[in-house]
Amino acid sequence: MLDPIMERFSGPWLNVLHHQTTNFIGISIVSNLAGKVVAITGGGTGIGAGIARELATAGAKVVVGGRRTEPLETLAKSISSEHPVRTHAIDVADPNSIAAFFAFVRDQAGEVDILVNSAGINIQNRTMAAMIPEDWDRVMQINASGAYRCMLEVLPQMRERRDGVIINISSIAGKRAISLGGVVYCASKFAMTALGTAVSNEVRNEGVRVTNVYPGEVNTPILDNRPVAVTQEHKDAILQPEDIAALVGTICQLPPRAHVPEIVIKPTIQEWV
Repeated sequence: MLDPIMERFSGPWLNVLHHQTTNFIGISIVSNLAGKVVAITGGGTGIGAGIARELATAGAKVVVGGRRTEPLETLAKSISSEHPVRTHAIDVADPNSIAAFFAFVRDQAGEVDILVNSAGINIQNRTMAAMIPEDWDRVMQINASGAYRCMLEVLPQMRERRDGVIINISSIAGKRAISLGGVVYCASKFAMTALGTAVSNEVRNEGVRVTNVYPGEVNTPILDNRPVAVTQEHKDAILQPEDIAALVGTICQLPPRAHVPEIVIKPTIQEWV
């Protein structure tokens, strides 16, 4: 039986306090993510990898997808968790690749309880004058259409079970059309914003919750495509993947009655206007 003080905490906060309660009052608390099936796209590096580590160590059955198998395998080997992290290649610009990935998830882990859409790219030539039409098509295919097709794979069974969580990793460029993001990246993230919001409203009475997460600057490999090189000092000062992962972990552990439609997280040093 929990101490009366601890009884005041429930749901995700028990998991947040896990290490403290184990160390100080000797109580081992089981995460309510235990056994949940999680599919993560764009998970080999960056934010997706951080979320994979967070949810796997919380007891979830995590399957991570990405275009390159080597980073996926490296990530899986680096995570110590009750359920081994499984990996499978996925190119979210290719409908056949998406179908194959989710078939693998269902075969190896089961029906998806939590989908994290984290696959995304940007380009170096970000202005209308410099960008070519092929750049537009590629970014929209991955950032917007890819997210739609992944949601399409999991929504039918989530609606049938009346339970499920979808996390769309967008960007503050999906809230503000900032020049740093560029024309097509902003357009693709605004599309993801509308997609997540519209679907969230559609399924709100069917037990499915969709959250759009809008990170500001994060130290991930996407910075390598900035028109101007980013210094290590700046990388150290902005958000890290584990910051986004901690936020997503808390959202995933909220009770079914609680829904976070959207949330902005940014570095302390970054403006918000």
